[in-house]
Amino acid sequence: MSPVFLLAWRYLTYYKVRSAMLAAALAAIALLPLAVGLLVGRYNADLIARADATPLVAGAKGNRFDLIMAALYFRKARVDPVPYAEAEAILDSGLALPIPLHARFTAKGYPIVGTTPDYYDFRRLRLASGGLPALLGECALGANVARDLGIAPGGTLLSDQQNLYDISADYPLRMRVTGVFAETGTPDDDAVFADIKTAWVIEGIGHGHVDMASKAGAADVMERREGEVVASPALATAMEITPENLDSFHFHGDWSAFPLTAILCLPRDAKSATIIAGRYHVSKDYQMLVPRGVVDELVGIVLRLKRFLDANLAVVAAASAIFLGLIVWLTRQLRARERETLHRMGCGRRTVFWMFAAELAILAVAAAALASLAALAILWLAPGIREVR
Repeated sequence: MSPVFLLAWRYLTYYKVRSAMLAAALAAIALLPLAVGLLVGRYNADLIARADATPLVAGAKGNRFDLIMAALYFRKARVDPVPYAEAEAILDSGLALPIPLHARFTAKGYPIVGTTPDYYDFRRLRLASGGLPALLGECALGANVARDLGIAPGGTLLSDQQNLYDISADYPLRMRVTGVFAETGTPDDDAVFADIKTAWVIEGIGHGHVDMASKAGAADVMERREGEVVASPALATAMEITPENLDSFHFHGDWSAFPLTAILCLPRDAKSATIIAGRYHVSKDYQMLVPRGVVDELVGIVLRLKRFLDANLAVVAAASAIFLGLIVWLTRQLRARERETLHRMGCGRRTVFWMFAAELAILAVAAAALASLAALAILWLAPGIREVR
């Protein structure tokens, strides 16, 4: 270490508290723009990676950002339902493989995604334990859901009641957990997957009834006649699908009209993608979106907001630099006797200047290290886009 840096280091370590406060002040100035840049970069990467992996998304006409966020990231959004008939029409066209999604409900705050086995193949989801949901009322958990809730295959998970004032609007369903997916680092880690019919049961389109011959169903018996039982109109629906009551579950209405949140479309080739997108372009009720294009628009909005924030930060940084310069000048004035003593000891003015410069350099390096560590800690603690619910 050169004598200049040695003197600077000895001075800073002698005045530990003051040096630490100066380094912390410099770190605070650099922290905000550094952390914002890292977080924006991370969120953009998460958004773009998911969008790139999804060719097309079909849904009801409306806000395209809401549709993409609901279909790709399972975010709660006001998305009008699209009928199951649209998925059947896409399949019948032979142009693409449709993957229906129903993501209106939650369990312990985590989205319940009703879909088909094609989704697991498309997203390359692999089981860490257990098996895939095969029957009505079964579900598989994403890695984060299983870890946070402490549920393993063989356990149960109750869906959340959406409307506390109208219990007939949807039915909380106790689902049997059949498996847990391996961690993927995508929004799939934070979702509960079930068959599309199970999601319709939760919505109230399908339901089963309590056995009238059982003790649980006895309260709903209005009258017993010879060979028949007259049930109350308030006959309780089953809250759990078991092998004993599975046959009692049924659906009301036309399957083709049952609601979906969105439909992922996997076209056979580029030509098929162009044809099917063109068909939806003239549709009055439904739309077909290219996720990457929509996400690029969303990222563009975020970047414009970031540029505005950067401009504000630049003003704050300039003011902070002026204030820091004032502190340095005042410190230099207070150390006038110290400089005079160094001159009398034989130190030239250039040497004294470089000693002060070395002090600032050491403080700047320490501040940069502190700001970097703090920014990395924020990046590590902050939730990714897939975790924000």
